[in-house]
Amino acid sequence: MGGRMFAGVYCGCCEMRASTDGILLCMTTPDWIAGLLSGHALSKKHGSIFTLWFANTPVVVISGYRALKETMIGMGNEFSGRENYPLIMKITNGYGVLVSSGERWKQLRRFTLLTLKNFGMGRHTIEDKVKEEASCLVQSFSTFGDSAFNPGIIINKAVCSVICSIIFGQRFESDDPQLNLMLGAVDDYFNVLNSPLGQAYNIFPKIVGLFPGRLHDMLSEVEKAKGLFKLEAEARMKTLDPSSPPKDFIEAFLLQMEEEKHNPNTEFTFNNLLCTTWAMFSAGTETTSSTIRQSLLLMMKHPDIQARVQKEIDKVVGQDRYPSIDDRQNMPYTDAVIHEVQRSMDLAPTAVPHKMLYDTEYRNYLIPKGTMVLPLLSSVLSDPKLWKNPDNFDPENFLDEKGRFKKSDAFVVFGMGKRACLGEALARVELFIIFTSLLQRFTFRATQPPEEIDTTPTNCSFGRLPRFYECYAVHRT
Repeated sequence: MGGRMFAGVYCGCCEMRASTDGILLCMTTPDWIAGLLSGHALSKKHGSIFTLWFANTPVVVISGYRALKETMIGMGNEFSGRENYPLIMKITNGYGVLVSSGERWKQLRRFTLLTLKNFGMGRHTIEDKVKEEASCLVQSFSTFGDSAFNPGIIINKAVCSVICSIIFGQRFESDDPQLNLMLGAVDDYFNVLNSPLGQAYNIFPKIVGLFPGRLHDMLSEVEKAKGLFKLEAEARMKTLDPSSPPKDFIEAFLLQMEEEKHNPNTEFTFNNLLCTTWAMFSAGTETTSSTIRQSLLLMMKHPDIQARVQKEIDKVVGQDRYPSIDDRQNMPYTDAVIHEVQRSMDLAPTAVPHKMLYDTEYRNYLIPKGTMVLPLLSSVLSDPKLWKNPDNFDPENFLDEKGRFKKSDAFVVFGMGKRACLGEALARVELFIIFTSLLQRFTFRATQPPEEIDTTPTNCSFGRLPRFYECYAVHRT
């Protein structure tokens, strides 16, 4: 191949080489966030492609819209592998749509997208389920009256219940022990992933795995949640009717398993079912819930923006019905606010790590097969060449000079290319309907003056999360 290996800058600590076009950063600590922040600064100084070393693992970082488009979209097949952290591999053993690569990933992704579409993803079928949860959320918020409360767990349960209606074909009441078990597993999972313990395990899995305590408690909770998925699947197996359309994702997967039961190379197995379900449940709950929590915090920080959103809701929707997804086209300011919440929050500064499936030449460099690649989405979302006011919360980033909503190719919060988020359509429906339903009924106020509110998300190993807060939900009259 004509390309060059990354070479030219020598690191005595790791005894490895990196590109002179980029930079070599020796990382002997498991602190991923320090590396990511350094990577963002380095991309501004050293260009759109460079190598970081996390302990003894080389990571090629791709930053900037042009480079990400060229690699994630233009060279999507080569960059579509999935590099997995040891902790995630411990939970999945490489099964499921999130962590797999190659033919397994292609089949599972194609099936999952088609099934979600058949269940109304992005259409009115799923909208009705989201509206139901939005109504329950409004009722829950109403019970606090004049008291301050933490909306986090209530929002979590509402978002989780939407996911459950797709996976299990039913919603769960907020006090259902099964729902609380699954939510507890998701909470423990992300807490450990984002903790020094989780980071240490990803560097030294054999050693850290010997330690008793929190890690094994989390693994046990996740197995209990997957056990519920398995029980649901086994119950459906007993009454499965191939002549009837599936009622939920589990049934659809089981029908595909039945169809391919004589195929020795089938990817439709119980292991792939359980791990794909876990990925949908955990990722779908945490990301959307965090974004809604951040949106309320920003409305309290910017009461003028909150008032303008409410004015648009009153004009287009009124108070006699809940908002519909069809209203979005007539609510450009509200749509811009939601998009700006996502852009400014920068929930996932990087995509989940990719892995090169082949030796690949890019910009005169040879990136070897198996190399971990980290797409730095944050570099696009904060680029002053792409946004009017990237460092502040400003809905004008998504409005043209006439106040109409303006789409942007640089809005990459759901990722880019073949491994973009599977649940994007669902997330868009949830964010719009839940956000507008809450602001239709309530004005949100903080427990401190707006100027004292810190809306900067907290950094963690796998993303950025809203800060803890309590608020007042004041009924609008």
